[in-house]
Amino acid sequence: MRHNSVRKEGARQRAPHASDHGWDSTRHGGDDGPDASSGSGGEPPEGNGRHRLGTGGAERPPRRKRRVLRWSATILSVLILGTAGAGYLYYQHLNGNIETDDLNLGEHRAPEPTPNAAGQTPINILLIGSDARDSKANQKLGGAKETFGSPPLADVQMLLHLSADRTNMSVVSMPRDTLLQIPKCTDPDDGKVYAQSGPRTMTNESLGRGGPGCTVATWEKLTNIHINHFMMVDFAGVVAMADAIGGVPVCVDRNIHSRDSQGHGSGLKLKKGTTEVQGKQALQWLRTRYGFEGGTDISRAKAQHMYMNALVRKLRENTGLSNPNQLRKLAEKATAALKVDDGLDTIKKLYDLSAELKKVSPARTTMTTMPFDYAGARVVPKPGDAEQLFRLVRDDVPLDGKGHKKPAAEKPSDDPAAADGEIAVQVQNGTRSTVEPPVSGRAGTVAQLLTGKGFTKATPDTTTALAEERTVVRYPSKELEGDAQRIAKSLGLPLSSAKKSTDVSGVTLIVGADWRAGDAPPKPKKKDDSTPDSADALSGSDKKACMKVDPNFTW
Repeated sequence: MRHNSVRKEGARQRAPHASDHGWDSTRHGGDDGPDASSGSGGEPPEGNGRHRLGTGGAERPPRRKRRVLRWSATILSVLILGTAGAGYLYYQHLNGNIETDDLNLGEHRAPEPTPNAAGQTPINILLIGSDARDSKANQKLGGAKETFGSPPLADVQMLLHLSADRTNMSVVSMPRDTLLQIPKCTDPDDGKVYAQSGPRTMTNESLGRGGPGCTVATWEKLTNIHINHFMMVDFAGVVAMADAIGGVPVCVDRNIHSRDSQGHGSGLKLKKGTTEVQGKQALQWLRTRYGFEGGTDISRAKAQHMYMNALVRKLRENTGLSNPNQLRKLAEKATAALKVDDGLDTIKKLYDLSAELKKVSPARTTMTTMPFDYAGARVVPKPGDAEQLFRLVRDDVPLDGKGHKKPAAEKPSDDPAAADGEIAVQVQNGTRSTVEPPVSGRAGTVAQLLTGKGFTKATPDTTTALAEERTVVRYPSKELEGDAQRIAKSLGLPLSSAKKSTDVSGVTLIVGADWRAGDAPPKPKKKDDSTPDSADALSGSDKKACMKVDPNFTW
């Protein structure tokens, strides 16, 4: 249930039917189309704009073209509170500004990470930027008045991973037009059930299927990364933030004017080199697609990463943030723009989170984009590379290549296993992957294999087909750890493949995508803990990063 404030008008409308493949927010539309610089945020008067791909690929009426990117307001919401200091904690009325929503609306939860030797665990926060035109302030900045109250889309999605030991931080962006399968989600307000979508549905549709908790569920299903919190914001604080700190330094490798003969572009006009952008220019930078290399949403995400890194560096220096009254006003705007899960529903909780985030230096912050392949005008996760990036985050491996930890020695359970014939084990088919369908009958085949090994209480679960990268044995409580390890050992799996999880009610063997055939799972290979080149990693300390400009948009 929602708490602390009434849901804003139009903030949650129903999503399109699952058979539609999403709004066309591809490289042929977006936030910086014709007349984007007009008005207060620069949005065009024409088009409500949704291109959809229907049966046979026929175009439907034009899509809404203007979506302002709001990730910076998310970071602002956390960092402002941390920069402001404990003095703002007494403003209890700020708590009333914060809207809350359920964390996960799906049926699956990714397993929680195992604590390190010091008992610490990572924190994973999904940052969501909604394109909802649900207030006059958002319309003033984003334009597109004819789209008021239309279904919101999660057009900005970034997973922020804070390491267990708080020494490093990673951010993974997912392109908004990624095609994937959105899981079944249930709206907690009215109980409406949104069935699992088809396998080629745009990820930004998840928000309209019950709320941000469905976007969280979509990420957990795709990545198997346990998400602790979400933060969703609008973009009203972007301009105020850039102004408050005296501008954010950005760089282009030649003069740029984001405007073509048809009027496409954000209107951004900068000279070659570094410029401190603020106000309208800052907003234009975040929205620019036409003019940057490639003219795609991917290049726009790269520009966002550069802006975000520069913003965080400047906030850490406390530049321009010495006026208490100014800080109070910024905190007011930040909390009013914020929607979070119940775990972050007070100023105190947000302040404590910001204190954890500030432990990481820019040099140990790494920005990445999910590796992808093009699928027509859309994208799909790149086989191998995308899963490699997700695994590194799951395993809490730093994406900057520093501080890799030696694998911990395997520890047998203190609880002895029962006799093989007394161990009840359920076998599930987890051979589905982002690029391959599940192997039919795999759960039954492996259950028979276990029976032949003496585990006569092994039974297949034929009701579900999961996606699991590696074969794993899950158990719900400590007293079943020994049984789970015994199953793992009998199959030649490492003891570490036995993992505690509240997602199961008994010992459960999930046959992963690594064991699609044969009588034994493959021997584990030596892990490659390098970040894929296709993730386009950018260090938070890189002050020389510069956007490449399309020669057709220079002056």
